[in-house]
Amino acid sequence: MARTVFRLFTMSVAVLLLLGLGLQVAEGRRNRCFFNRTQESCVCYNLSEETAGSIIQCLPATTVEFWGGDLEKYAAFPIRDLDDSVIDTLGSLVIQKIIIGNVLVPEMLLARVLRFFSYTHVQELAFESCIFQGTGDWSDMDGQNLPILSLSFHNVTSAPLTGREQAFSSLSRWLETLEELAVTGSGVTSLPCAIGRLFRALRSLSLAHNSLGDGSLTPAFCQGAFPQLQQLSLHHNNLSSYHGVCEGLGLLLELQHLDLSHNELVAGPSSSCQWPPSLRHFNLSNTGLDEVPAPLPPRLEVLDMSHNHLHAVDISLSSMKKLFLNQNLLQAVPSIRNCPVLDTLHLDNNSIWELSRDEVKLLGRLQDVAVAGNPFSCSCSGAGGLQALAATGHLGQGWPGDYRCHSPAQYQGWQVARVPLSVLRCDLAAVVAPLCVALALLAVAGAVCLARSSVCRRA
Repeated sequence: MARTVFRLFTMSVAVLLLLGLGLQVAEGRRNRCFFNRTQESCVCYNLSEETAGSIIQCLPATTVEFWGGDLEKYAAFPIRDLDDSVIDTLGSLVIQKIIIGNVLVPEMLLARVLRFFSYTHVQELAFESCIFQGTGDWSDMDGQNLPILSLSFHNVTSAPLTGREQAFSSLSRWLETLEELAVTGSGVTSLPCAIGRLFRALRSLSLAHNSLGDGSLTPAFCQGAFPQLQQLSLHHNNLSSYHGVCEGLGLLLELQHLDLSHNELVAGPSSSCQWPPSLRHFNLSNTGLDEVPAPLPPRLEVLDMSHNHLHAVDISLSSMKKLFLNQNLLQAVPSIRNCPVLDTLHLDNNSIWELSRDEVKLLGRLQDVAVAGNPFSCSCSGAGGLQALAATGHLGQGWPGDYRCHSPAQYQGWQVARVPLSVLRCDLAAVVAPLCVALALLAVAGAVCLARSSVCRRA
């Protein structure tokens, strides 16, 4: 929240300095803003009263970045209501995204300037590596609408959210229209239930790279919190219980995408916990799991369990379309018979050494198969199965360069695609059987001839 206020402050102060809030901008000072006409972006460094004149060249930009500056001395700066000319100027700006970074932001100042953003068309606001100082009076934002739909904070420091519910309630008119929110790398340990209930329209929430534990999820995602949430990212936190997370997110009835990657999860015995039936995409990569946890979301379409310790996989989901199992310990291709609509299967970098004929037939029905980086045995069946699968045109990226023989010794290091598969070497039965039949027929014919010759002599 503090970041949003800060961006608004920077742009508003710059325009106010230029358009008559009583501050004189010196001419000929060093240029601190750089406009990229091709990308329609502008970057300003260490903006201050003395260098604010260079902000003029940012007016045609759609994206503006502010890095560094001294805002502390403006904490008590008297900001009066804007006159019509300034309001018209703010409304004419084409800026859609503002990024503010590497500054110390007095929250008191932010609270007073934020309301000026209602006159702009800024839809995205991001704060990078900022420190928000003190607390502000947000009462001026009661009933105020803002055009900002996407708000992000990364690596920021501010007062704890707990106990600040009243301050956030003053922003409720705006927060209930916000669609995307990211608070990442900021040491967040909890999120009060009352704050979550303010985000009535939020579709996407990222709380990645924080310090959330299992016990913090139930209060944060309480009854009525984030009622429209569809995408939730919790990767790189302190989550440990698969079933605890399931219970903590059970009230998110619109959730479709969930990212739990890079948490050390323990599956434990199967429980009665039910994931939201709306959940379609589930990322459990890099979670230290040695088995597929149960239960899985019942209507899951995409499951990523790559970079784990799985030795075997048995999944029966009629809705499953994409399954990612690369970087595990699988020694065989998992059965996919109970996943009738599966079209993508990635098994790169496991311990699979051969594909059976039945497996080749099943995998050949998929659209995207990847089995690169496995220790393949380039026997007739091993190399033949991969070459047959490649011939279907569905073997994904990596063929043929990343498919190499591990054994036997004479082919070690070879590309599987280069292993010769002659009929005499690989399917001796196909040669021997007809030969045996031919020899048998010749023997029979010979015996008949001998019998006839013997009869003729006697006659």
